[in-house]
Amino acid sequence: MSQIATTSKLDRYFSISARGSTVAQEIRGGAATFFTMAYIVVLNPIIIGTAVDKTGQYLGDGANPNLPLVAAATAFVAGIVTIAMGVFGRVPFALATGLGLNAFVAFGIASQMSWEDAMGLIVLEGIVITILVVTGFRVAVFNAIPAQLKTAISVGIGLFIALIGFVDAGFVRRIPDAAGTTVPVQLGSLGNGSLTGWPSLVFVVGLLATAVMVARKMRGAILIGIAGTTVFAIVVEAIGKVGSQPGHPNGWSLNVPTLHGPFVGLPDLSLLGQFSLFGSFSRIGALAAVLLVFTLMLADFFDTMGTIVGVGRQAGLVREDGTLERTREILLVDSVAAMAGGAASVSSNTTYVESASGVGEGARTGLASVVTGVLFLLAMFFAPLTDIVPFEAATPALVIVGFLMMTQIKEIDFTDLEVAIPSFLMIVLMPFTYSITVGIGAGFVSYIVIKAVRGKAKEVHPLLWLVGVLFVVYFALDPIKNLFGIG
Repeated sequence: MSQIATTSKLDRYFSISARGSTVAQEIRGGAATFFTMAYIVVLNPIIIGTAVDKTGQYLGDGANPNLPLVAAATAFVAGIVTIAMGVFGRVPFALATGLGLNAFVAFGIASQMSWEDAMGLIVLEGIVITILVVTGFRVAVFNAIPAQLKTAISVGIGLFIALIGFVDAGFVRRIPDAAGTTVPVQLGSLGNGSLTGWPSLVFVVGLLATAVMVARKMRGAILIGIAGTTVFAIVVEAIGKVGSQPGHPNGWSLNVPTLHGPFVGLPDLSLLGQFSLFGSFSRIGALAAVLLVFTLMLADFFDTMGTIVGVGRQAGLVREDGTLERTREILLVDSVAAMAGGAASVSSNTTYVESASGVGEGARTGLASVVTGVLFLLAMFFAPLTDIVPFEAATPALVIVGFLMMTQIKEIDFTDLEVAIPSFLMIVLMPFTYSITVGIGAGFVSYIVIKAVRGKAKEVHPLLWLVGVLFVVYFALDPIKNLFGIG
């Protein structure tokens, strides 16, 4: 009798029967979502754990990368905020560190300041989004940026992530200055159009295998790709004794894939709380810091809105007027998740479109998110496994994720040159300048200029005008400083 009453309370709280689901469906759906997006526990350390900040330090103030440290914190935050989404939002949406956002933090922000300062900006961004949710001002922000420019941001970040994947794997390399050529990059280390070395083979096999699984719409394809390619790398190293890149030009990058040490252990969560809220303002100036916060907010905010509507519609939770039940609670958890990611030094956490995989397995309620969150918390104890994954085994996933983000390009109308040219500049300048900020700024400024010259200045939202002016100042910061004699 007690068990029936408990089940009934669970059913009523999550509206399991009301939404045509069962507890078994929710558990199955929650597990499916976890295995579809668990790759982030490996990829996030690969992206932010291997980049140095302005001071030359890795995350955790170390002289060397500490991937298990970042992996444990990544899984911990994802687990907590996903459970919160299930309990308070009561929807089958899972959250974790946002891909694209973490690349921006690693290569666009931390390169200008310390990791603590960079994570402080993430916390500030989460605070701003929370205020937007609470005040309802999010509608104004949402309307300020044309939908196609938002799409271009995602596409550009996708190309940027793919480039990072190719470069980190050694598939694409910078040509040495002594080579006497103006071409900046080449295929592999030889520059004759061919690849060499076992790690290159591992990368290519991993990329092709993951691509095939994604093309066949296999659930968990990216995670399976990382795991399978790592196993292949371990076998290759055991046979070929390749060694690491410092000792061999065609050796493994980051980690040598060997079975060593414990694979399960108590998680080290010492990254939590390592952030400086306003340190960036003194480091790079108030204007540059505000622009970075705005850029983070832009990417985070609109990605979330699109994901919530898309996955919510698939789950049958979107009403006829396009609204979603408990939207305020959902957005509030998502904005707090952004803050939590910064506070734990793992970058902003956001709602994942991979939640659709759980919905496809029957998930309709927040109980599925609770299941996903618990599995993330369990994943913390397997963080030491990240120490055996070389770049060549993980980076195929980055290339595939870049492709998935680029598929949104079909939403851009390239016959409308007023938006197509700014979108193009956004997309190509992110990888070509190795800066997401530059791409976004160039897109916004060019969009405003084209509209203004064509007599359509009134079509540009006032908020976008303000952002455009800020970006102009940002691009011309050094000349402005010289003009006014500012050091």
